[in-house]
Amino acid sequence: MNPHFIAHEPSDTVGVVVVEKVSAGQEVTGWIMENDKTETLKALAEVPLGHKLALTDIKNGDTIVKYGNDIGRAIDDIPRGGYVHVHNVKTKRW
Repeated sequence: MNPHFIAHEPSDTVGVVVVEKVSAGQEVTGWIMENDKTETLKALAEVPLGHKLALTDIKNGDTIVKYGNDIGRAIDDIPRGGYVHVHNVKTKRW
């Protein structure tokens, strides 16, 4: 399998795109490394290589987990398959 995204742990709320891009409406497959499982979802927006895709519905204020680590909080609701980036995630430091 050639995954479109990867996540390290089943508890990750985002996966990182590992192909040039995924397109809005595209069915994408990801690899969860810790348990060697695959997951399929529909991308709701174009997401470029190295950027994040929501693996679950994320509510405003929720912690974003990438590779098992807290990387910030959502500042807007993000649906499963949505693009997760600086427009809807902020650090918890400030």
